Amino acid sequence: MSANILPHLAHRAKRRREVITPEGIALSFTVASRGARAGALILDLVLMFVIGIGVTLLLIWIGGGLFDSGSQNIGGASEFIAVFWTLFWFLLWNGYFMVMEMGPRGATFGKRAAGIRVAARDGGRLTPEAVVARNLLRDIELFLPLIFFLVAPSGEAGLAGIAAAAWFLVFVLFPFFNRDALRAGDLIAGTWVVEAPRVKLADTLSTEGAAREGASTLTGAAYRFGDAELSIYGEYELQTLERVLRDGQPEALESVHAAICRKIGWDPGAGDERAFLEAFYAQLRAKLEGEMRFGKRKADKFS
Repeated sequence: MSANILPHLAHRAKRRREVITPEGIALSFTVASRGARAGALILDLVLMFVIGIGVTLLLIWIGGGLFDSGSQNIGGASEFIAVFWTLFWFLLWNGYFMVMEMGPRGATFGKRAAGIRVAARDGGRLTPEAVVARNLLRDIELFLPLIFFLVAPSGEAGLAGIAAAAWFLVFVLFPFFNRDALRAGDLIAGTWVVEAPRVKLADTLSTEGAAREGASTLTGAAYRFGDAELSIYGEYELQTLERVLRDGQPEALESVHAAICRKIGWDPGAGDERAFLEAFYAQLRAKLEGEMRFGKRKADKFS
C-alpha cells in the first residue's frame, strides 16, 4: 500500500511552491498537474460546444418558424439570426474563460471539476488584466495550431508549412519545458494554475480553533475585534486569510498571525495562532458582508 502511495506523494511534493505575497506573508501552493489542466480544458470545450449546439438548434427552429409563416422579411430575419449566432459564438469562445476566471474562484467550470484554479504567481490579487492577457494567447497556443495541423497534411504548405509547424509546436509544447507547467499566456500574464483545496472553510471553522464569537477551544481565550481593527482589511485580505486557513501550513499561520498583530497593534503571544486567525476571519467576513448589504464594498486595505 505504502509503495503505491509514496511515489504519488513525492510527485506532488515536487509541485509544491512557496510564495511571499506583497504583504510579506508566506503562502504555499501546489502547481496543478498537466493532466488536470488538460482534463479541465476538455470539460470546458465540451460544455462550450454543448451550449453552442443548443443555441444553434434554437436559432434553426426560430428560422424554420419564420419560413413556415411566410413572412415578407425572411431575408432580413435570416441576416439577423446569422449575425446573432456569429456574435454569440465570438462572445462564448472568448468571454467564457475570461468571465469565469475573473470570478472569486478564479476558475472555469472545468477547472472547478478538476480542483484547480488560476492564481497570480506573486501571491497577489489576480487582476482582470492578467486574466485577459493569458486568455488572448489561447488561440495562438492551442486553436490555431490545431487548425494548422488538420490542414497541413495536404502537403501544399511546403517549407513555409514546416516552419509554421515548428513555430506552433513551441507554443503547444511550452508547458512541458518548464517545471511549473506554464503556458506562454501564463508567462506573459504572471499567472499559474494551482490546486484548489476542496475542504470547505465553514466545516473547518466549526470543528477547529475559534468559534465565530472568538472563543478558543484550545486556550479559552476570547478574541473580539473592534470596528477600527477590522476596518483595516478588505475582501482581498479576507480571501488570502481563507487560503491560509484552508491550507493549514503552520509556517503560514504564524506569518499571517504576526502580520495581522503588527497591523492592528495586538500582542496575544504565540501558541494559539489558528484560533486567533479563525476568529479574525469570521468577524472580518461578518463585517464585510454586513457592509455589502448597504452597498458598501472594501476591495482591499488600500481602498
